[in-house]
Amino acid sequence: MEAIELAAEHLELSYEREAVVHDVSLEITPGAVTALIGPNGSGKSTVLRSMARLHPVTSGTVRLRVGDDQSEVRAVSAREFARRVTLLSQSRPHPSGLSVRDVVAYGRHPHRRRFAALTEADGAAIDKALLLTGTERMADRAVDQLSGGELQRVWLATCLAQDTGVLLLDEPTNHLDLRYQVEILDLMRELADDHGTAVGVVLHDLNHAAAVADHVVLLSAGRVRATGSPAEVFGAGVLSEVYGIPIVSRLDDDSGLMRVESLPRRCLARAL
Repeated sequence: MEAIELAAEHLELSYEREAVVHDVSLEITPGAVTALIGPNGSGKSTVLRSMARLHPVTSGTVRLRVGDDQSEVRAVSAREFARRVTLLSQSRPHPSGLSVRDVVAYGRHPHRRRFAALTEADGAAIDKALLLTGTERMADRAVDQLSGGELQRVWLATCLAQDTGVLLLDEPTNHLDLRYQVEILDLMRELADDHGTAVGVVLHDLNHAAAVADHVVLLSAGRVRATGSPAEVFGAGVLSEVYGIPIVSRLDDDSGLMRVESLPRRCLARAL
């Protein structure tokens, strides 16, 4: 697969007439995981949706680079864009009367002609997506019977079946228990490291971001407050200010990863 990059330049985004994102630039690059972090309402999901062409851009540019060719995404056809970029969003339909495999097969829509039967390549992509997300054993189950966490993994499998070079994930660990949170983080790294996928992800858990990301973008009130490696962003001393609570960041000697700790003020008072 060709190296594919998605980049936003000086984005200004609004809801109706209210500006919510101001002058945000970032790159989601091949073979790397870029994590967007920040408090609720900071603009993380809106930025990701705008890069996926699901939220209008007030001003600024989103560009898609495939190999040596670069285009503004608004100039790319919907089908071609869907072959390059996919998004696992927070709000998804709740299908009924379908099996898990049927839902995952929807991920093949950019690669198929209308009403055409699934090809051998489609079947292989679907099987691979089911395997990667641990949903192969439930492939024949009705999606109506699944828990929220199981359905979350099915929608992720649908995105993977789309077989794109850019994968955008909006809070993918929501509704998942600890085991599957860890497996989703591992999957992001596998896609970046072994397949050269450009992964952009919105995360609320700062320790998850520290564990999985090559690059972190910290947003607050619609603006970029810090950007860089997890060590650079978490060590910049702005987390407490942005989140409005005492936050301590340190490098863990055993894992070599940044660790973030925060406690409610009453708990801190008891500890003193």
